Amino acid sequence: MQTQTLTTTPAPAGERRALAQSLTPLVVDALVPMAGYYVLTDGFGMGTVAALAWTSVLPALRSVWSLVKDRRLNGLATLMLVVNAVGLALSTVTGDARLMLAKDSAGSGAIGAAVLVSVFAGRPMMTAGLKPWITKGGDPAKTAAWDRLSYESARFRRAERRFSLVWGLALLTESTSRVVAAYTLPAHTVVWLGNVLAGAAVLVAIVVTGAVAVDPMEKMVEAEVTPSA
Repeated sequence: MQTQTLTTTPAPAGERRALAQSLTPLVVDALVPMAGYYVLTDGFGMGTVAALAWTSVLPALRSVWSLVKDRRLNGLATLMLVVNAVGLALSTVTGDARLMLAKDSAGSGAIGAAVLVSVFAGRPMMTAGLKPWITKGGDPAKTAAWDRLSYESARFRRAERRFSLVWGLALLTESTSRVVAAYTLPAHTVVWLGNVLAGAAVLVAIVVTGAVAVDPMEKMVEAEVTPSA
């Protein structure tokens, strides 16, 4: 008599790696600085500008590390590094806490604008993050299917552009909302509200792109890998 052992299949390494890469910016650029700000201001009595300056260091270091690790110029990492450096310098010189808060919005706004420009230029910037997800971490068969579809299928290329278009619009909308909040609400409120707005923008973008881009593209890749008889 044979017995069967039920086991839970772990998530593929490619998917786990893609998930970790997706969550790292959220933790490093949003959650840790926000927690650090309240610890420094409420716990240690540090001033608003000083606390904002210190909590901007970690995202800036992450951008530098990305440049060093990849050993090549990454457009998004470089843009975030420049925005952080300029915003930190201006805020320190002027002592304006609102400017310090607004510089984070400038970063997402600049990225959103760059993504939209890349869409209209025919080289959607968000493809670099989308392709590993659709191909399950670079599965050879799915990667080959992606490459064929991106060359042969106009429908596939439209979905690819829609993915970047939605993200660009979401980032620009979030940026505008955070700038308005930075100059109309107390700094203590904007620190957490800015992350709420950013999270809402990301959630909306994920839901919308899932319907108009990711799901159709996954089905097209699957159909290309396992064509019907």
